[in-house]
Amino acid sequence: MNYLLTKNNITVENSFKINLENTFNCGQCFRWNRLFDGSFVGVAFGKVLSIKTDENKLVFKKTTMNDFENIWADYFDLNLNYDLIEREIAKIDSHLKTVTLFSPGIRILKQDSWEALCSFIISQNNNIPRIKGIIERLCQSFGEKIEDSFFSFPTAQTIAELNENDLAPLRCGFRSSYIIDAAKKVASGEINLQKIKTLPLNIARSELMKIKGVGPKVAECTLLYGMHRLDAFPIDVWMKKAMQNIFPEKSPADFGKYAGIAQQYIFHYARMTKLKEF
Repeated sequence: MNYLLTKNNITVENSFKINLENTFNCGQCFRWNRLFDGSFVGVAFGKVLSIKTDENKLVFKKTTMNDFENIWADYFDLNLNYDLIEREIAKIDSHLKTVTLFSPGIRILKQDSWEALCSFIISQNNNIPRIKGIIERLCQSFGEKIEDSFFSFPTAQTIAELNENDLAPLRCGFRSSYIIDAAKKVASGEINLQKIKTLPLNIARSELMKIKGVGPKVAECTLLYGMHRLDAFPIDVWMKKAMQNIFPEKSPADFGKYAGIAQQYIFHYARMTKLKEF
């Protein structure tokens, strides 16, 4: 991977063919927003980043070489060959090839496990604009200020000290008790997110589901987006429709060790097209 530091910007040859629009808007993350110039700004691991594509380059703006090497290169999964994976996925099924070609360049971001768990608890029976609003209010209320109007995601330890009344201004409804329970279990060590990352998928899923309000879908999202378990396969309303309409004779196991990446392409395709082509 070749990259160059100039005036606090890191420029990387986009040989990875990352599509930022598809990556940030495919339902896996909630703290990135598009700016008028086409760049995206967001917060991860307590750092603010602005990133954009410039012809065949990725430009990481206002960052340091240390942060790029220790946070952003890993966060954007730059060392995994997605071109090869996309080709492997496309061989599984002709319909899978169609959905992969529809939105090339999607990356599975390596997000913080606690943030992903909490975010997908909030996502239950919710739409993306409202999810983003709740998370923003959560960070502004209980996170630490980084710069300007940007705040870090509050730790499990911080949330564990709160009660449902404290979360009322977030307007997250029934999810408040789930957030508190998750925070208490993570902060106390009853739920060890680092350990769960290494467990067999079915056991890891069961461990996460010990948290109040965490069912199979939230557990699977946490595993895929917060623990980079690429064999995880979240199923929501859109995925149920997609599996019934496009892959009626297949199960998640049929998509192999990169089932989670295949799922992201299927989900994005289903949501964007409303399955009109099938």
